[in-house]
Amino acid sequence: MQMTKVVIWCRHEADNLIGIGDDIPWHIPSDSRFFADVIAGQDVVFGRKTYETVPPEVLSDCAVWVLSKNQNYEPRNPDTERLVGDVRAFKEFEGDLYIGGGAAVYLQFMDGAPKLQPDIIVDCVYGGAVDDSLPGEKITVTPCVEIMKKKYFKISND
Repeated sequence: MQMTKVVIWCRHEADNLIGIGDDIPWHIPSDSRFFADVIAGQDVVFGRKTYETVPPEVLSDCAVWVLSKNQNYEPRNPDTERLVGDVRAFKEFEGDLYIGGGAAVYLQFMDGAPKLQPDIIVDCVYGGAVDDSLPGEKITVTPCVEIMKKKYFKISND
């Protein structure tokens, strides 16, 4: 069985921002529902920080893989959520794999070995206002967007 790797993100149009600290700097309920619908029932990989921000009910029917260098980290639900220490563990993964973030995880897949590079990128672009008052560091996917523009075909502007 061949693996299909799907990256999914929503970024701000002006600066490729995907988060500030532990928050998404805009609130669009349909965006959250779309993400939940796309990953429903799928194998999904997150970095630890992103995983901790996703509500458990969104992941209830997913097989979740949490990438973390901390091998003592314990995911919330050990029956369906597993800890993985290195993205290379997915080189021989069978089946579809959805890559849910964060920025460092996207980059590890997109800039990694050919067997890890995504087959599909769901590039949701938001052009509205951003809540700059949120505490924390701004997180962007700019390096991933640059890779996407060089290596991937654009299907639609919608």
